[in-house]
Amino acid sequence: MRGFIFSFWQKIDPIYYSCTRLKYVSDKGDNIFRIRLTKYKGRNIVLSDGTRINKNDTLVKIHLHNVRLLMEMKEIKSELRKAKIIYRHVQNSLPGLEFYIRHHFSAHNVKGIIGITLLNKGCERLGFEIIEIINPVYKWYKTLSFLPIGVLSHESVKLNDVLKKQRPNYLFMSTAKLSKLYRV
Repeated sequence: MRGFIFSFWQKIDPIYYSCTRLKYVSDKGDNIFRIRLTKYKGRNIVLSDGTRINKNDTLVKIHLHNVRLLMEMKEIKSELRKAKIIYRHVQNSLPGLEFYIRHHFSAHNVKGIIGITLLNKGCERLGFEIIEIINPVYKWYKTLSFLPIGVLSHESVKLNDVLKKQRPNYLFMSTAKLSKLYRV
């Protein structure tokens, strides 16, 4: 059944991609992110480097290319090994993201990057700051939207376990910090 779902998802992913404003960071297919510019709509926050993120600031929203990751990891049983693969993909993709933002026509307006994920262990080592989603409706919505990915990424997971153990959070990084850590 999982194989059928993976196959189906792989077929509809290009349709999903064409219906969104997502863009690939690189045409080479070496970057795990798909991104889009967005206006931030959350509460005002101050990152550890002093960058203030306010409502309507321009951010680059990052999306992991989930179907690609799931297809790559579908035969892997070890959760630790899966986590290491995702970590390496993100780590290897951040320099390309930094280059893309630096050379974007509106780079001077971009304050940082934002993502929403259930996978937040180890994010600080990559330079991200984890910020809790406080709106309970939005948090519940994101939990439900990540549910299929959570279930598909584990061989024998119970729905209840996914709902209890994993909570979505924002990941932020300022463009200054991104450039400091990942400029090539």
